[in-house]
Amino acid sequence: MTQAARYTSPAQFTLAEGWNLTRLTPPSRLFGANGLRTGPDGRVYVAQVAGSQISALDINTGNLETISAMGSDIVAPDDVAFDPTGDLYITEYYDGRVSVRESSGSTRLLRDDLPGVNGITFHQGRLFVNECRIGGRLMELSLDGGAPRILLENLPMPNGMEVGPDGKLYYPVLGTNEIWRIDPDGNGEPERVAADLGVPDAVKFDSEGFIVSTQVASGEVLRINPRNGDRTVLASLNPGLDNLTFVGDRLFVSSFTGQITEILDGGRTRTALADGLTWPLDLTVGPDGTLYIADGTFLLALEPSGELRTLGMLFSPGYPGYIRGMTAVGDGEFIVAGNGTVSRYNAVSAESEVLAEGLDQLYGVAVSANGTIAVADLGAGKVVAVGSSGQVEELASGLHDPMGVAFTADGTCLVSEAGAGRIVAINGSSVDTIVDGLENPQGILVRGGVLYIVDVGTKALISFDLSTKIQQKVAGNLPVGAPEGVTPKPLLGLAPFSGPQGPFAGIAAGPDGTIYVSADAEGSVLALRKAV
Repeated sequence: MTQAARYTSPAQFTLAEGWNLTRLTPPSRLFGANGLRTGPDGRVYVAQVAGSQISALDINTGNLETISAMGSDIVAPDDVAFDPTGDLYITEYYDGRVSVRESSGSTRLLRDDLPGVNGITFHQGRLFVNECRIGGRLMELSLDGGAPRILLENLPMPNGMEVGPDGKLYYPVLGTNEIWRIDPDGNGEPERVAADLGVPDAVKFDSEGFIVSTQVASGEVLRINPRNGDRTVLASLNPGLDNLTFVGDRLFVSSFTGQITEILDGGRTRTALADGLTWPLDLTVGPDGTLYIADGTFLLALEPSGELRTLGMLFSPGYPGYIRGMTAVGDGEFIVAGNGTVSRYNAVSAESEVLAEGLDQLYGVAVSANGTIAVADLGAGKVVAVGSSGQVEELASGLHDPMGVAFTADGTCLVSEAGAGRIVAINGSSVDTIVDGLENPQGILVRGGVLYIVDVGTKALISFDLSTKIQQKVAGNLPVGAPEGVTPKPLLGLAPFSGPQGPFAGIAAGPDGTIYVSADAEGSVLALRKAV
């Protein structure tokens, strides 16, 4: 089954003779869309965790401007708020930081000791933040960087919050599926406002003083009466909603996918900014030829029609957590790696079985013909084999940033050493170089006796015939790795959702010989085929 080709190859790609290239998904304009806030200039400011950038959207023209680019001082921004002078305060979720981007464009660090800091809001010159983690805190921060004033602690994942017309601070709690409020001056006890929702992850207020809240699990946008908890559904969208903002009386909501949607009257919606892939990492192809994408917080299937279908997401039942490496092993069943854990995930039944845990920074995973599971552990510099009963065997150690793994037809395990610029073969206790002189090899694949390598350093797809040792550059100028001139900063991660996160340009092959590459620099998937 051949995937539909909906997007053509731009001229800047270079291809070896006999090959052609198409985009299966369009480049993303945003790398996810998390916190939203309307700026003093009337534009919608969008924080993007996966893209490590902040953009400003003109809702009338659709123009999008990068305010803080990948590689800048701001890393993994999750939510934003403006102070009365127009300075932008930013929570950096994975790094546990709060930073300030002044109206002049300069950046300074306010705090760096707030693990999982996420929700942020200003009220009458006072700055409030919370930590979206189990045991999270809600606190007021001193604007001079002094010690925070703790309002509440041991909260199960509070998130995007706002002060209501009554002067109380309203905050959603993902872990209990509720919305609460507290007097920011510490008077009285916290009060529960609403419960049994669709997992609320942000609250704001409309012009009539009603709560408007996005629901990450159900995809609903709810309007809630803060006096009695009564609610109405303003719109029903896809799961994965993250935040919202008002521009006057116009309501906009964000999604993990990068889509910005305007909510209109009567449940109608308008796409203000189309979605795309958030952060495509590993790829795999199922027995029927369906292409699967590990896309940040989502596992997606790319249908032959070119449409994307969500199989699971971070907050859905049975999901194995943040997936970086994966390989299909059956109809809707995968071996996945991430968060230091290797799991068997059945997307049909929404069930996960942990096969191994307690590992470090896991990247590529492969399964041999006899069922051996090999996983690259970049953090530990190892490749390990995981048995069916959970036993872990070290296959090789002392590797320099191992990332991709693949098996040859005879069962030899190949590994890409991104830090050493080479591909090695594990033969018993020895590690032998197969290909060297590469810059930053990541995803690898063996098909028909040919090893395919995504070399992010040279932005090329390389083929290497394992018999003749002939090497060829199949494609160049690929949108993989960081943009030209940008040195990305690692996302430190937050257990149990994810360990330290880095890019991974995955690769897979279809039954018809099509080679698929995750173009993480632009948020798309590429298909390369030999001309017939």
